[in-house]
Amino acid sequence: MTELLETKSRAEETVVLVGVVLRGDEEWRARDTMDELAQLAETAGAVVQGRFLVRQSKIQAGYFIGSGKAEEIAEWIRENPVSMAIFDDDLSPAQGRNLENTLGVRVLDRTQLILDIFAQRAQTREGCLQVELAQHQYLLPRLRRMWTHLERQKGGIGLRGPGETQLEVDRRRINEMIGRLKRELEHVRTRRAEQRRGRRRHGWALVSIVGYTNAGKSTLLNRLSGAEIYAANQLFATLDPTTRQVELPNHEPMLVTDTVGFIQKLPHHLVESFKATLEEVVEADLLLHVVDAAHPQVETQIEAVHKVLDEIGALDKPMLHVFNKIDDEKGRNAARRLARQFPRTAAVSALTGEGIEGLQDALADCLRGRKVEMRLSVPLSEGRLIAVLRKNASILEEDYEGGTADLLVRVTSQLAAQCAPYRVEKQAP
Repeated sequence: MTELLETKSRAEETVVLVGVVLRGDEEWRARDTMDELAQLAETAGAVVQGRFLVRQSKIQAGYFIGSGKAEEIAEWIRENPVSMAIFDDDLSPAQGRNLENTLGVRVLDRTQLILDIFAQRAQTREGCLQVELAQHQYLLPRLRRMWTHLERQKGGIGLRGPGETQLEVDRRRINEMIGRLKRELEHVRTRRAEQRRGRRRHGWALVSIVGYTNAGKSTLLNRLSGAEIYAANQLFATLDPTTRQVELPNHEPMLVTDTVGFIQKLPHHLVESFKATLEEVVEADLLLHVVDAAHPQVETQIEAVHKVLDEIGALDKPMLHVFNKIDDEKGRNAARRLARQFPRTAAVSALTGEGIEGLQDALADCLRGRKVEMRLSVPLSEGRLIAVLRKNASILEEDYEGGTADLLVRVTSQLAAQCAPYRVEKQAP
């Protein structure tokens, strides 16, 4: 098996990072993604020994960075031994092969590194399936690189003979595995859709937390729900989605789902593989976009999240921007500035709890349009309907005298239709 399918990083693996700035590109953006690449490498268990940021007019077909720059990095590696070179962009199979031959060490690109981290973090069956699908989709077009030893043995133009046979066998097997994984994930999507329909029958608001990785999404869900979801100051600390029930101060119940964090240059096929999870975002009534307001490139992170939301068709959904980490002075100042750019915002510290009451009020305002206020007079013989109302409605007033339940409730439009036969107008004093 290739390095792509390894699920554990070697302890204390030493690496050199390589990025590219093309003519006309903004250098600060390239440096920012290189900083992020360093964090990803450290998250995977590597030690970064050096960095190269290559300036060139265009991507070179053979070596990505050109053979001359590759030789320069190879000389540095000979003087500063490392076990791997990690590139900040996707490499073609030919580029990866040429670079490994020149550099004399294993070569990974950004996608392979992210997949390695995802493989370490996936805990549930669904998460493992999605990561495995993304790995195989990445591997399929790169199979020829795995069989370079047969090229040396047979030397044919088209890999004639046993090499071609084995290559085709491996390609067929991977296609079969991709098909099986997609079928299994389709069952996951069907089950999730059934769960969502059940939640909607209960009238619960569905809220999805989205945001850049390490913005504080899991910490915020813990703060809102009192749960104890794993949260840490690292990239992709949690991968599998978690749903918790939260009740707002106005007794509005909602289900809040913490989803996988986004990142710059998030591979497209990774988004495709995680469709079963990301459908929670697409089907939500409200998106809670958690932003690390203290991050020096906060606008770039917001832009990256919006880009992924647009890719999955969720950018136009109702959204509340939550500027987190206002316990940091930089975060507090940035939150004030950014609040002027978006229609619905809240500023909090998920760590200390500051601003949580304001966030709860903002959530109640955003969800208020989902429900209508009704005055009902329900016979006590309709115990099932009364039980449904007690579980799924906001009961503002109640009186159970005279054989009826006289209620003032706030209910969803679906539940309002069931209650319509018992609706009464408020009597004038």
